[in-house]
Amino acid sequence: MRAEVVAVGIPFAEGPVWCPDGTVVATSVAGGALHRIDPASGGNDRFAVTLGGANGAALAADGSILVAQNGGIDFSGFPGPFADLPSSPPTEPALQIAAPDGTVRTLAVGGLLAPNDIAVTGAGEILFTDPGHFPPASERPGRVMSFGRDGTLRVWADGFGYCNGIVAEPAGSIVVVEGRGLQRVHPDGAREWVIEDLGPGGGDGFCCDADGRFYVAATVERGVRVVDPDGSVVDFLPTGGDGLTTNCCFGGPDLRTLYVTDALPGALLAFESMPTPGRALPAWPGDL
Repeated sequence: MRAEVVAVGIPFAEGPVWCPDGTVVATSVAGGALHRIDPASGGNDRFAVTLGGANGAALAADGSILVAQNGGIDFSGFPGPFADLPSSPPTEPALQIAAPDGTVRTLAVGGLLAPNDIAVTGAGEILFTDPGHFPPASERPGRVMSFGRDGTLRVWADGFGYCNGIVAEPAGSIVVVEGRGLQRVHPDGAREWVIEDLGPGGGDGFCCDADGRFYVAATVERGVRVVDPDGSVVDFLPTGGDGLTTNCCFGGPDLRTLYVTDALPGALLAFESMPTPGRALPAWPGDL
């Protein structure tokens, strides 16, 4: 299976979101912005400016996009091609929401480290990882935060070394990229490894198909690793090139296209005609 380039020109692309209008929204960590891509034409519209570092994202019911705002990253001291990335003006780490017209407002702010990725539960709760910037400044600062329907921000789980991508499971548990593996966290706090070591580079953002398989962005291996619910690695989908695979989502009318973001040079890729459709995701109620 081969990845096709859908669009380019998204500085440090992340957080792809399939939208009901047939477009894909991707975040730009380096550009502090959201890009709306039309897969049919390859059109790329930079429609919202978040400042800082727009990282993971998720869909709201009115077409708005929830954004995990990490506050911004100064790429000038990074090695190799990373140093050539722009650095958006920093802002306070936050949970943001961008309306379809590009208006950006803050839902939650204060005391956050560097929000990374987002999942929405069927009950309308927003869960997002808050690991701080990499590498962690202290031993185990990472946590998962909850933003409830009533607007309350609280810690859902903590004590992570570096929690990254997140998926909310229908049964109420979550799965996060923790360290080099995938870890399941239950509502009562119990934890178990789905897989403790994903391989070189670990994982970044990820998504699920309708059968519960995990599709994990394999960063430096430049591809997507497919993991069965029992933790077995069953496939690897190479993206090719010299980039950095950051995140993925299912989309298309039948949810059989896997969209993948590549941070360098900054592109949206697609694997079409996937054998199993993606899991349909709830949209945030957005009625607060």
